[in-house]
Amino acid sequence: MAAMAKNKVVRVVTLHIPAGEAGPANVGKDLGPLGINLMEFCRRYNALTAERRGFVVPAVITVYEDRSFDLAIKQPTTASLIRKVAGLDKGAAKPGHQSAGVVTTAQLKEVATIKLPDLNTSDLDKAIKIVAGTARSMGLTVVD
Repeated sequence: MAAMAKNKVVRVVTLHIPAGEAGPANVGKDLGPLGINLMEFCRRYNALTAERRGFVVPAVITVYEDRSFDLAIKQPTTASLIRKVAGLDKGAAKPGHQSAGVVTTAQLKEVATIKLPDLNTSDLDKAIKIVAGTARSMGLTVVD
């Protein structure tokens, strides 16, 4: 397929939206000023993330001059994956002062394996350390 000349990129926006729950009300303030079709964005995002409900899934939206856009979906956020494996609703209100619970190294490895394509490493051990840092910043205690 020959590369079509695309319009100039006006903006690239990354939004963190609960999977399958994008609606004009919750993305309008971020995307409205860019002039793209909100219903079209919501329809595409929800279709792409429907099987990941319960996670917060980052969407990278590339907006072009003619108001068309490209949508790329990333892996769910590290924090939402950690909450899922640890069985939590949310992290600690005051991380460092309160514990929100515990998370095992095995659970961190599970999250790191899922997040690997989005992290700036291809080494699983380093990825586990990155995920462990996120867990600690959420007020979780890491145990083996």
